[in-house]
Amino acid sequence: MAARMNKKRAFLFVSKVLGKHLPVNPYTSLLSGAALSLLLYKRYAADEQQHALANELLDAAIEGLTNPGRSEQVYHQVIEANLKLPEQALFIGFAETATALGHSMYRVFSEDCTYLHTTREQIPAMESLISFEEEHSHAVAHRCYALDTAFFNGNEPIVLVDDELTTGKTALNIIRDIQRQFPRQQYIVASLLDWRTEADEQRFAEAAQELGVSIEVLSLMKGAIRAEGSSPEQVAASAQTQAETHASGRLNKVYLDELFELASYSSVDSAGAVNASPYVAGTGRFGVRSCENRTLDASIAKAGAKLRSFRAGERTLCLGTGEFMYIPMRIAAELGQGVSYHSTTRSPVHPIDKPDYAIKSGQAFPSPEDEQVRNFFYNVGALQYDDCFIFAERDWPEDRLAPLLSALQACGFQQINVIICGPSMGSHKEEKA
Repeated sequence: MAARMNKKRAFLFVSKVLGKHLPVNPYTSLLSGAALSLLLYKRYAADEQQHALANELLDAAIEGLTNPGRSEQVYHQVIEANLKLPEQALFIGFAETATALGHSMYRVFSEDCTYLHTTREQIPAMESLISFEEEHSHAVAHRCYALDTAFFNGNEPIVLVDDELTTGKTALNIIRDIQRQFPRQQYIVASLLDWRTEADEQRFAEAAQELGVSIEVLSLMKGAIRAEGSSPEQVAASAQTQAETHASGRLNKVYLDELFELASYSSVDSAGAVNASPYVAGTGRFGVRSCENRTLDASIAKAGAKLRSFRAGERTLCLGTGEFMYIPMRIAAELGQGVSYHSTTRSPVHPIDKPDYAIKSGQAFPSPEDEQVRNFFYNVGALQYDDCFIFAERDWPEDRLAPLLSALQACGFQQINVIICGPSMGSHKEEKA
């Protein structure tokens, strides 16, 4: 855990497997979602053979999560098992922390599944199919867009994916909104951690009875927590705790738009500025289906092959940005040995450099996507890595990218590679709505 600057909840669970706040082996992060998929497969197991396979793979996944040296082998073992569910399922990952977790859970199943992640993005040309609030968050509003407006029209079970359940209020909020517009019979909430109290569990049971639905919870770990004290209301202006900073070396900018299918929609930030650069279609923000997985897999493999030649040492850091986590995580896994992965985040955590505390250092900067939003990355020590790959879904104006680059350059990388998965802004100029 770490102290967080948030009056609604003054603490944050810092996962060692998620790949959000702490750098981890990218296969460890992918395997965390795969482990949740195995819990779901086990829940649906129709015979002893399927049950035994689920247990075998789940035991291997737990070993891979606790032993990063095994994570790559076990992840491929799970994917190659070609698992299928007995019925269609719609997976929804919660932004921003669980976008990759949900995608990696969905990806394990080889057919008849769909995936969508919630987003804080505002896309004027699209209507959010469902909207709800994450009450304890500093960014409460969630939206759900889909290129196919019939995405929720079926009666298949919905699997809601988050990294942790504390009270479960967020899950119940989205279930209520879905049920109001797109009613169905079954919801499954999948999470790495389940800290709900008996009173919270009773609220789940009452909501299920009220709505006339089934709500099940699957988690890798269940327990109880007690948090004492409070978190300071403000983080120091820089949130920087490096003892000293070091200038970085070369800077490369690489565009990968020829490798990925794009979705041509503009977004509007909180100040009304428009970014007309297209999104990557396969992230899950607009919905993806099992039949599209092989195309995305091929794009990721090509991206990894192209970027391997840009590595400048044996210790490489790959950083996703905000909600854009899954594709960077997958590309990071293609770059070879000595690669660590995590992501920038909106979560304002207090860095304290002491042995028993999770977040030891941090850098703060205005988000390139929205200058009114403060972003952070944590636990990247000076001279800890030889090089860095920072992944962006869309191109950003140079003045918006500069603060992030400045924060990275203070870490002393020999080389920083800015990877844009969409096209150069070119004619996609920023303008006021």
